[in-house]
Amino acid sequence: MDKETVKLFDSELKVMDILWKEGNVPAKHVADVLTKELGWNKNTTYTLIKRCIKKGAIERSEPNFMCHALIPKEKVQEAETNELINKIYDGSADKLFAALLSRKKLSVEEIEKLKKMVADLE
Repeated sequence: MDKETVKLFDSELKVMDILWKEGNVPAKHVADVLTKELGWNKNTTYTLIKRCIKKGAIERSEPNFMCHALIPKEKVQEAETNELINKIYDGSADKLFAALLSRKKLSVEEIEKLKKMVADLE
């Protein structure tokens, strides 16, 4: 599977999130963080790391079972957003955008940021 189309499950994203935030770290550190934050068993975390390695999302190096993210967070965000748009909004980004805007009262600053983003696209 191409690194740009790797499908990561929510639990695997928890592992990846640590690597995206902290960079290259030992698997033991990832396990310690997820045990503290989520109460996960160390073996669960190691299983997820190995799954991510098989999918091509993480590279393992020695010494100390160092973990390195092979795919950037932005690629995963883009793929997940595209999947959401296609699955829930019939492939229509404007329907997603309208749904997001209708859920929250936006501040003047947020509205100005959105206007600038749209203007930059034109």
